[in-house]
Amino acid sequence: MSQHHADSVQDNDKGNPVQVAVAVTAGAIGLVIAIVLVAYFAVGTHRVGSSETKANTPEAIAQRIAPLTALKGPEGAEPAPPVAASVKTAQVAVAAAAPASGEGVYKTACLACHAAGVAGAPKLGDKAAWGPRIAKGKALLHEHALKGFNAMPAKGGNASLADADVKSAVDYMLAQVK
Repeated sequence: MSQHHADSVQDNDKGNPVQVAVAVTAGAIGLVIAIVLVAYFAVGTHRVGSSETKANTPEAIAQRIAPLTALKGPEGAEPAPPVAASVKTAQVAVAAAAPASGEGVYKTACLACHAAGVAGAPKLGDKAAWGPRIAKGKALLHEHALKGFNAMPAKGGNASLADADVKSAVDYMLAQVK
């Protein structure tokens, strides 16, 4: 191969500067268009059909997220009340009617910490741990249980408990160390 032929092959590999500039510009424009389209569809501002325009009204959104428990009866009949609401109402009525036993409250709200001594909680039946607390008086123990003290949250972390139920749980725990 001649020297002249080798030089011409190398010149063809370099490319035309105008062609390179056009290719870079076209690539940049294509990238910008792709980013704009992705953002456009990601934000959801596109409209596919006329029904879409009414899909995001407050009324349409409320209808979509409404609970499915409100079942429709026959024409003209009153819809049934939501099941979750009637169950919750029944639970509140039962809870108000019958105060929980001290042992029951202990097992549901206090056991997690007082059985294992979590975060310095005195263990159930541990006379050495309960002794200094008992010496301060039952009223202070009731207050700490109701309002929280150190790492213990108010009402043992169950704000729905009645004050009387929390006090009965404290009394149950105190009875276990006597």
